[in-house]
Amino acid sequence: MSGIANTNHLINETSPYLLQHAHNPVAWYPWNREALEQARIENKPILLSIGYSACHWCHVMAHESFEDDETARLMNEFFINIKVDREERPDLDRIYQIAHQLITHRGGGWPLTMFLMPDTLVPFFGGTYFPPLSRYGMPAFKDLIRRVDDYFRHHRDDIDEQNIHLVNALERLNPSPGDQASLNASPLDSARHQLEHSFDPQFGGFSHAPKFPHPPHLERLLRHWFLSLTRQEDTRAIEMVCKTLEKMALGGLYDQLGGGFCRYSVDEKWMVPHFEKMLYDNAQLLALYAQAWAATQIPLFRRIAMETAEWVIREMQSPEGGYYSTLDADSEGEEGKFYVWDAAQVKTQLTDDEYRVFARRFGLDQPANFEGHWHLHVVSEFAKIAKELSLPEIQVVELVDSARTKLLKLRVQRIWPGRDEKILTSWNGLMIKGMALAGRHLDREELIDSAYQSFEFISSNMWNQGRLLATWKDGKAHLNAYLDDYAFLLDAILELLQSRWREGALSFAIEIAEVILRHFEDPEHGGFFFTANDHEQLIYRPKAFGDDAMPAGNGMAARALARLGHLTGNPRYLDVAERTLNAAWSSIMELPYAHSTMLSALEESLYPPQMIVLRGQDTGLLNEWNKHCNYGYTPLRMTLAIPDNARSLPGMLGECAVKDNIVAYVCTGTSCSAPVKELRELDTLLDMKP
Repeated sequence: MSGIANTNHLINETSPYLLQHAHNPVAWYPWNREALEQARIENKPILLSIGYSACHWCHVMAHESFEDDETARLMNEFFINIKVDREERPDLDRIYQIAHQLITHRGGGWPLTMFLMPDTLVPFFGGTYFPPLSRYGMPAFKDLIRRVDDYFRHHRDDIDEQNIHLVNALERLNPSPGDQASLNASPLDSARHQLEHSFDPQFGGFSHAPKFPHPPHLERLLRHWFLSLTRQEDTRAIEMVCKTLEKMALGGLYDQLGGGFCRYSVDEKWMVPHFEKMLYDNAQLLALYAQAWAATQIPLFRRIAMETAEWVIREMQSPEGGYYSTLDADSEGEEGKFYVWDAAQVKTQLTDDEYRVFARRFGLDQPANFEGHWHLHVVSEFAKIAKELSLPEIQVVELVDSARTKLLKLRVQRIWPGRDEKILTSWNGLMIKGMALAGRHLDREELIDSAYQSFEFISSNMWNQGRLLATWKDGKAHLNAYLDDYAFLLDAILELLQSRWREGALSFAIEIAEVILRHFEDPEHGGFFFTANDHEQLIYRPKAFGDDAMPAGNGMAARALARLGHLTGNPRYLDVAERTLNAAWSSIMELPYAHSTMLSALEESLYPPQMIVLRGQDTGLLNEWNKHCNYGYTPLRMTLAIPDNARSLPGMLGECAVKDNIVAYVCTGTSCSAPVKELRELDTLLDMKP
């Protein structure tokens, strides 16, 4: 198989990443029964390559090796070659990333390159990116291929012995069941101190370069600060949140023209990013900035939340309603080319007054910061520029805004980075939540509209015969959904309903909850597996409690199920959430800060959220009271404003009668107050804190 005109087995896939490799001379297969059976029949190892469409080094390795005829000839001779999109198959990615770490004792990443036994699918060697020639301390990929083939043919006994140890090590990764845990608040305080220990006081964040946003860490600190308001206020926790959010928003990690955040910064100052934009990062950061605005009323946080939401709606929401997955780092074969500028070019596009303030604001009057070009980041505050130029500050802001508008119009005429237009259920769940939170806190109905468009798309296209599907593209939904798909969507629906009641959405949430319990729960030891009990059998069934780039599915499921249990009065959901916390307890205690999402579930187990159900015949009063209840940052409060024409309300909600213009039912845990009909009386209940 050679030449661009030829195709391989990827040609009928929907994943943009797989289709990028459909014309490689490599005889790629997708991960399917045909490929696995072929490996067994021919007794050839599987060369498994996992990546995603926005991955810069995936593109590099593809160009250097997978498009090379000689490399492809060796791969086709010695292996059955399988290409996987890690966004479509996070189960395979999770398993083989862990296996890579166990085999090599190094962190993984993408592209992930693993060599699997044809009969057991257990890996016996692996790595990430390999160059075409020996460099960076790594062997040339063609030499590696020959050596792996030789080792496979002459050292089978050694491989079999290693694989036994590897499978045993994988099984030991799932926490062993312990005695009933005595759940307490100690890991909440431990996580707070661990995060402060790793905090960068100068630039914010929790590491040196490369620096990632880590939204779950920031949300944990924000929630910790909120709880501290009932005792001695933890001002340091809110300072760490605000410092990090401010530095990220003013740095090059944030797209200063178009809004939205890149994946991570290559430097500790957040100046130069890795330019790919991921939906799941922006979903979490949108929610975080909106909540930080509600907590602090800092205008910068409101602006960043609004601009990020506008970017998502403008560039990442499909006509059908769902949200796309990623924007590439590369355009025209160069990383960041779409985003960077030449100072001289900018000057020709702006008036003299615009350029004077814009150059000072974004560093165009300083040395270039990205390969001879300028990637925009905030250098000077508006007040400082106004003082230097003897201008009113409001005029400086207006000049910068007009310059941004002109340059954004110019930028959209460039050749765009590739956009991965897969619609993933889990990532859409995160963005639905982000939009719902932002719409509620910023009082912007169009953001709630956007969230509901995605929700309607998911419920109409990704729900099939009582189960979710994981991915959709070009009219085709497929692949059985994972824990994250169900947990993130359940959590998102509960947020959506707080922003605007929608008939049938709560019933759908209950259906999702029932699938989680029926197909993902570990009934013996507690917690939830990442894959369903009727999923394809793989070498390992992970059950993870720690966060990674996304929140832990177990933590999201535990918190959402507990909230649903309190809301509907169903103790079964509460029991399952508690069993999950018990199953995770040893992992939480070992490294609390790495379990921020589980800690939110723990927090709500110890301090149950206040549930407020508003019912009424007067729509105006219903909206007024709802906004009143939602004012400010209230992470331990859930408010539903349900109109009088709502029907078939589940559980205790059906007992909330509609006989007056407005009435509030307020419960905390299993304790409920008498129905409230006066706003002043409701205020006394809202002032109560855990």
